[in-house]
Amino acid sequence: MTGEHGKPPVKLSLPLEYQQDLFNELRSEDQLVLLARGLGLLRIVINLLHSFDAAGNNLIVIVGADERENGWIGEALAEHAVVSKSSMARGLSQVNTDAMSVGTREKMYSQGGIFSITSRILVVDLLSKLLDPESVTGLVVLHSERIIATSIEAFIIRIYRQMNKRGFLKAFSDNPEPFTTGFAPLASMMRNLFLRKPSLWPRFHVTVAKSLEGRKKAEVIELEVPMTDGMKDIQNAVLECVEVSIGELRKADTGLELDDWTLDSALHRSFDVIIRRQLDPIWHRVSFRTRQIVNDLTVLRSILHALLTYDAVSFNKYLDTILAAHQPPPGSTRQNQSPWLFLDAANTIFETAKRRVYSGKPTEGETTASSNVLPDSLRPTLEEQPKWSLLAEILEEIEQDNYLNPLPRDDSNGTILIMCSDQGTCRQLREYLQNMRVHPVEEFQEHNEERKPSAMFMMRRKLRNYLDWKKDFARVSASLFAENQKVLDGFTDQRGNTNGYRGKGPPNKRRRIRGGAASAGAGRPINGSLQLAEDKESQVASLMADIQPTVADAMQKDEVAVDSLDDMENYFELYDMNDLLVIHPYDGDMDEHVLEEVRPRYVIMYEPDAAFIRRVEVYRSSHEDRNVRVYFMYYGGSVEEQRYLSAVRKEKDAFTRLIKEKGNMALTLTLDGAAPTDPQEQFLRTVNTRIAGGGRLAATAEPPRVVVDVREFRSSLPSLLHGRSMVVVPCMLTVGDYVLTPTICIERKSVRDLISSFKNGRLFNQAETMLQHYKHPMLLIEFDQNKSFTLDPFADHSFEKSIKSADDSRDLQSKIVLLTIAFPRLKIIWSSSPYQTAEIFAELKNKQEEPDPVKAVQIGLGMGEDPYEQQSFNTTPQDMLRAVPGVTGKNMMRLILEVGDLKEVSNLGEDQLDEMVGKEAGRQVYRFFNRSVFDE
Repeated sequence: MTGEHGKPPVKLSLPLEYQQDLFNELRSEDQLVLLARGLGLLRIVINLLHSFDAAGNNLIVIVGADERENGWIGEALAEHAVVSKSSMARGLSQVNTDAMSVGTREKMYSQGGIFSITSRILVVDLLSKLLDPESVTGLVVLHSERIIATSIEAFIIRIYRQMNKRGFLKAFSDNPEPFTTGFAPLASMMRNLFLRKPSLWPRFHVTVAKSLEGRKKAEVIELEVPMTDGMKDIQNAVLECVEVSIGELRKADTGLELDDWTLDSALHRSFDVIIRRQLDPIWHRVSFRTRQIVNDLTVLRSILHALLTYDAVSFNKYLDTILAAHQPPPGSTRQNQSPWLFLDAANTIFETAKRRVYSGKPTEGETTASSNVLPDSLRPTLEEQPKWSLLAEILEEIEQDNYLNPLPRDDSNGTILIMCSDQGTCRQLREYLQNMRVHPVEEFQEHNEERKPSAMFMMRRKLRNYLDWKKDFARVSASLFAENQKVLDGFTDQRGNTNGYRGKGPPNKRRRIRGGAASAGAGRPINGSLQLAEDKESQVASLMADIQPTVADAMQKDEVAVDSLDDMENYFELYDMNDLLVIHPYDGDMDEHVLEEVRPRYVIMYEPDAAFIRRVEVYRSSHEDRNVRVYFMYYGGSVEEQRYLSAVRKEKDAFTRLIKEKGNMALTLTLDGAAPTDPQEQFLRTVNTRIAGGGRLAATAEPPRVVVDVREFRSSLPSLLHGRSMVVVPCMLTVGDYVLTPTICIERKSVRDLISSFKNGRLFNQAETMLQHYKHPMLLIEFDQNKSFTLDPFADHSFEKSIKSADDSRDLQSKIVLLTIAFPRLKIIWSSSPYQTAEIFAELKNKQEEPDPVKAVQIGLGMGEDPYEQQSFNTTPQDMLRAVPGVTGKNMMRLILEVGDLKEVSNLGEDQLDEMVGKEAGRQVYRFFNRSVFDE
């Protein structure tokens, strides 16, 4: 990085010692940086990029950045360029869409600069030499924990290292847990990244601890909030259901390692995902009950989260939807309800949640002796979340502190920043803070004492909305259940009257119940599902009368959904930052941006987050002239506290294991991704030594070549073909996905793609075009390497599958048979994984001529079809449009060309649809989009 004399130095924003040390290491050598969450990884990346950007004449590519990170990196590079007054800095350019033409991209690459390119576009540009790998100054890889051997990012790094030995390569990650799973995971990751040195920076690193604890620290006030009795009962009941579900999973003889299947692990954020990943290879052998329990764990964990974040009314509403989703239709005899609904703890969850919202109101004539009788009227309970009142106390304390003890002026604003877990909690807190001084009930009007903040107004409004919603919800549920029952009855009728109830008595026969019929009436129905006592209409009416809007309610403004922003000058002005209260959700590295922009004096952490605490530490240590006070709130003895402590412990354990592995790790010999350069060795790699059947020893003058459709780079197969020393030529193919020889064309389908292609009929058209232009057309059905090598419908003997008729047209097996009957020349290849597919391709290319990419692209264009016509539209909305009644293959293209999106189609009038697709089809489409779900 040389420049002219007198050139201004590059100014960096790295005030802390560990940031400077890490920057100097990165400038001197290539390495993988593993930094603890919250220590400012993006800040280091931005300063590194700026140091190269300011020098000019560089071409640097960023891989793995998401949309928000691109926005922040671009903005920060522009600010650094202004501060450093570097005239040669070009800033960040994004290449993230196919709409950008080839010529435009080529011109941008020739000018140099810093580019953030999506992986699929970058790999095609590197293979086609649109972006020459030798001209790249360096590669910066973000989120390197996502890179596995078959990922497209690993493919990019391999191409780059094979063609470019001099350019730098830096990889970054702030998520250490994925680097600790499997055998020698760090060494494997280093091999995938073609790097030799890992650099580990945990929070307990000596330099990090010195940087964050040596200076004046932020003032942190920890507040443990006790949960209400109702919340404790629900949490204990949910944890009991989770424990029973895990016990049921452990009983199932899956043959897997079960040590981590514990209640403590179940609190981890991705526990259900981990279990599903472990079960994937044997998913075809797993019973229906086990699959159901895996799904139930996700539901139960979501209930735990909702208990601590939702208000009592919203939580009860959420439980209503869960119960409706897990209940069978009325009168159904299905026996496959979720097992946790059979537990007494499930009844505790639903009953306690309802009591938190409303309960029975005893009348004057009732006595305590008749307490078991359901009262005729209900009264609102409306239990408030304990954190709400504490939040109001904190804000009051901050206001008094500012008035009584004004701080000396510093660089901080007087802003109060409240951090939550998600947008829903932000909206809840905003509504509470706006209405906490509104008291709808005027029963203490004569007292002069100051009223405490209350959520009564907000909760009464939510309860009114909930009761209105429940009326409509019951009607929708009844309508949907009736349709579902018709479908089930239709399947049963096809199989006859007795087969549907094989092994069980007819549904109209009364079962004998021990203890007499009286217990049956108060217990569960025939199918054993959980049934809660429904509220009578008179009870709901009395409850609605209690919470009718009062005068105070009527004085409050309604929520404004849309504002036309007319007369902005008269009604809008900028807030004074000293009087501002900002509520914001946790957002990863973007939180650092929020702290720098808002510069708050008070930070209230409504929910615990270890990464954000470190961001506050870095922010306070980086700015000595800014005072920060942090209020740290959490529910004592709750899942929230346990999950926070577990996350901190897991990160510490991960770094400890990585440090040990680094100390024992052998030197990774990456060979820089280079292929052998010795001419004799290159010749031997192209020699065909297979001389079975009297063949002759043959040698080809060029390496094997495969023409690949550019849309196929979403899969890992092109990377594996390239790893087998095949030349991958990306092209826009009209016919087929892979062209191996002049006569062999292959259409690759995953199981998911195969099912969707059969549904919309696309596969038959593709097979027909391949038969027209190639002598040996083939259909490759490729399975995931981590999943079972079987089609699930063949092995799934659950109740739903057993009622399917043998000649059901939706059966995948019968569709494949019909395809082979229709196209006898079409060969079908079954592959268990992309690795096996690469071996199959090598065998098919054996002793065959190499394909011509130009001819492969031209095939199919003679029919007058533009290969880019279908590419310019998304396939998913097309598939959705095909499923609409009245839409056919003939009139669908007219709709696509004349209408922008599916929303616009749904809003068209019947007359407009008639003009586009015809009268009858237009009537069907219009009725489909305008049918009410409340209709019986």
